[in-house]
Amino acid sequence: MDPLSNVLSLLNVESALPLRFEAGGSWAMTFDGYPHVKCGAVLAGSCWIAVGDLAPVLVEAGDCYLINGGAPYRMFSDPLVEPVHASVAFRETVDAVLRWGGDEVVIVGGPITLDTANARLLLDVLPPFVHAPAESDQAEVLQAALRLLARENAAPGLGSEFMTDRVAQIIFIQILRAHARAASGEGRAPGGWLSALMDPQIGAALRLMHQDNGRRWTVAELAAEVGMSRSSFAERFRSAVGSAPLDYLLRWRMHSAGQDLRATGRTISAVAAAWGYGSESAFSNAFKRVMGVSPRAYRAGRGAAQAAR
Repeated sequence: MDPLSNVLSLLNVESALPLRFEAGGSWAMTFDGYPHVKCGAVLAGSCWIAVGDLAPVLVEAGDCYLINGGAPYRMFSDPLVEPVHASVAFRETVDAVLRWGGDEVVIVGGPITLDTANARLLLDVLPPFVHAPAESDQAEVLQAALRLLARENAAPGLGSEFMTDRVAQIIFIQILRAHARAASGEGRAPGGWLSALMDPQIGAALRLMHQDNGRRWTVAELAAEVGMSRSSFAERFRSAVGSAPLDYLLRWRMHSAGQDLRATGRTISAVAAAWGYGSESAFSNAFKRVMGVSPRAYRAGRGAAQAAR
C-alpha cells in the first residue's frame, strides 16, 4: 500500500452531505474555522476566498479547493461589502441549498472529518489553503467528479447521499494529489511527506517504509535501497519531509500501532511484536514518546485528545 493510502486508511475519512451554495450580486460571508478540513468545488461563476490572514485567492468554475487548520475564512464577490456571518445565511437553507442574492456563483462543498487521534498526520503537512485550478494535472478526473457531483446535487436519486459522500472523497484525494504535485514542482521545502512522495528517491524510501513498516529499518539500509549515500539521504530526507528518516518512521509506526490497539482485541505484547518490538516495555516507551500516553491508556480511549496534539 502506498503512503497516502496508508495514512488515509488510519484517518477514517468521512464527508458530510455537501451543501450547495448559490450567490449573486455583491456579497461577502464569513465562516468559522473547522477543526479538520473543508473541500469545495466551483460549479459556476467565481468568487474570492481568504483564509485567516492569507491574501484572497480567486476561485473559478472548475476549480476545487481545500481549507485546513481550523482558521476562520471569508468568501466574497466584493471585498468592500460588509460580510454576513454564515450562521445568519444558513437560516435560509432549504433542502441543502443556500441561496444568497442570486446564482451567479455556484459552489458545492462541505466538511471532511478525520479520525481525531491520527488527523495530525495529514493536517500538519497541508497549508491553510490548497487551490486545485481547473487546468491542474488532476483536472480530467476532477471535472468528471464535479459533473457527477453537480448532477446528484441538482437532482438527487436513489442512493444519492452515499454517492455524493464517495464523490466528495474522490475530490478530496484529487486535491491532495494536485497539491503534492504542485508543491514538488515548485521546489517547496520542507513540504512534508505528501509533497516528498513526488521526489524519485525520497518518495521511494517512503514507500519502502510503508510497504514493510514492521521492519526495523536503518538509515543506511534505506539509503542503499534508493541508491544514495547515508549522509546525502539523511540530509535530503530531512529537507523534504521535515524530520529525520527514523523519526518519521517511528511516528508512522506508533500511529499504526495505535490503530491496532483500538481496532483489534490483540494483547499489547502481540501488537508490540507485530511492529518489530521484542519486549512490551520497549514498545510502551516508544509509544508513549510519540503518542503522549501509554498503550493501555490509549486503548482505553483516554489518550485520543493527547495523541491529537
